[in-house]
Amino acid sequence: MTVTATPVREEAVPEPAAGRRLIDKVFKARELAVAAVLLVMLGATQLSNTEFLSEQGIKDLLLNATILVLVATGQAVVVITRNVDLSVGSVLGISAFAAGTYLQDGGSSLIAILLAVALGALFGALNGALVSLGKVPALVVTLGTLYIVRGIDSIWVGSQQITADDLPNGFVDFGHDGIWVVPYLALLALAVLAAVGYYLRSYRSGREMYALGSSPEAATLAGVPVRKRIMTAYVLCGALAGLAGALYLARFGNVDSATGSGYELTVVSAVVVGGVAFTGGSGSVYGAALGALLLTSINSVLPAIGVSSVWVTAINGILLLLAIAVDRILALRVAAVLRKQAAQLRSARHA
Repeated sequence: MTVTATPVREEAVPEPAAGRRLIDKVFKARELAVAAVLLVMLGATQLSNTEFLSEQGIKDLLLNATILVLVATGQAVVVITRNVDLSVGSVLGISAFAAGTYLQDGGSSLIAILLAVALGALFGALNGALVSLGKVPALVVTLGTLYIVRGIDSIWVGSQQITADDLPNGFVDFGHDGIWVVPYLALLALAVLAAVGYYLRSYRSGREMYALGSSPEAATLAGVPVRKRIMTAYVLCGALAGLAGALYLARFGNVDSATGSGYELTVVSAVVVGGVAFTGGSGSVYGAALGALLLTSINSVLPAIGVSSVWVTAINGILLLLAIAVDRILALRVAAVLRKQAAQLRSARHA
């Protein structure tokens, strides 16, 4: 007699990574929303001003966004780890002047850029050491270094000013030329953006930054080298701020003691508007870049439609508040969904 065993029916159990995938989908949708708003805004402006998206107009939009995209990329990495760097504007300014001073004396353009990157990385390492080793809140540390670096910059620069006439022609041309409507600066920023984005998603150390931002305590228990990751994030942020300083010099050909002043607030706005949660652990550098492109495009859109540029700051503030409100609403909804999934998982295990 043959006995046939009745197959045991297995209950579907939610995968542990389901919550992570849900959060990723939510913030990808957020990035798509920012991209949609940007396209609608540019399209509407083109309808009211047919010269807005001319060849030179597109080139100017990309040039205006390049510097902010670079700094926002580094800032996004820091914010993902649940920290912030308020000193990026000051670092940009002092790095730009250092590169300009070197070029004034007949230095190489490549060495000048590397010098700016190294100087930025040095200040980033200082911030990282104070936050990770000294365990001082990032807001306090970087607010302090903002004023320290700005003070050093003011003492060093004084009333001096570097203009395009003091710089090599090739360096200035690099800041304006490009391939058709795409400037070289934009191509460089895109390459940096892609490299950082690939690192965060494809390397273990990059993914650990998301884990750190999601829950520092859990990351520590899981063996994530928290101090090392925070240090890496700040060094990268400082290096990109330094690179942005050198490119700022090439783009505008003018640097003084006020260069980069107040820039940090625009950078933070771009990152948050682009979908990087200020509480850490969510978002991407691509979203931050979209946020930067949106904010810089507003600067060009308002004059094109006949609106005073004095509204730019107010609009940026409104977008920042809206982004924070959306983050809060999404966080509450995601938390509710995750609690429901956890309850389903417990029920499936006890069944």
